[in-house]
Amino acid sequence: MDYETKMKSRIKRMEGQLRGILRMMEEGQDCKDVITQLSAVRSGVDRTIGVIVSENLVRCVNEGNGDQSIMNQSIQEAVNLLVQSR
Repeated sequence: MDYETKMKSRIKRMEGQLRGILRMMEEGQDCKDVITQLSAVRSGVDRTIGVIVSENLVRCVNEGNGDQSIMNQSIQEAVNLLVQSR
């Protein structure tokens, strides 16, 4: 799968957030602020997973060329990936 620049930018943004969270922890900042930032990272990860799975699903269904069994298998794999990510 080819990952778009936007997708990579999402990951880099989360990486920066995690570094910021670590710095907050090292500075002894309030736990509410740390949790708020961790929740933001988790939401970002969840959204990124959704985008990757949906783009992959669209690609797989298009490659199925109308073959119902291939499309059903692709859908099931996408659902399994989403369930597994939780």
